[in-house]
Amino acid sequence: MNLNKPLFLIGYMGSGKTTMGKLIAEELHLPFVDTDEVLSEQEGMSCSDIICQKGQAYFRQQERNLLNSLPQNKGMVVATGGGMPCFLDNISLITSIGISLFLDWSVENLAIRLSLTDLSTRPMLLGKSGEELRAHIQKQLTERMIYYRQAHHTIACDGHTDEEMAHRIAQLFL
Repeated sequence: MNLNKPLFLIGYMGSGKTTMGKLIAEELHLPFVDTDEVLSEQEGMSCSDIICQKGQAYFRQQERNLLNSLPQNKGMVVATGGGMPCFLDNISLITSIGISLFLDWSVENLAIRLSLTDLSTRPMLLGKSGEELRAHIQKQLTERMIYYRQAHHTIACDGHTDEEMAHRIAQLFL
């Protein structure tokens, strides 16, 4: 299959969108775009600093502008920010211009994955661990699921490594 439009990876923070996205892009010989990375480069600061200094509304509008600027007839793998599909009707734009995959993990596995990362880059999780972290993830995931479930495909990731999942996903488009 010749992928001639963007392949969007959506899901909660820590779901492997960037890691899997890079691997999928490499296997499919396509460009990779990490929306958080692009916005950080454009603004000269981290996404969390953009939100702290310029506000969430500004950040969400910049995400929307970035989505609007993506070529619609070019194959590429796009890792979105975890909240991107959930604001300004971005999920409708994502599903209309590309193929969307929701990387679905259990709350427990997301908590484990996130606890193994540097939480200083994820301000809303700072100081949270154990049950408090799981409760926060559960609450946000419940709020966001209405958007994530609008993806063209839901990919159940529990029990697999990022590398296994990336290879499986890439195989769908070869």
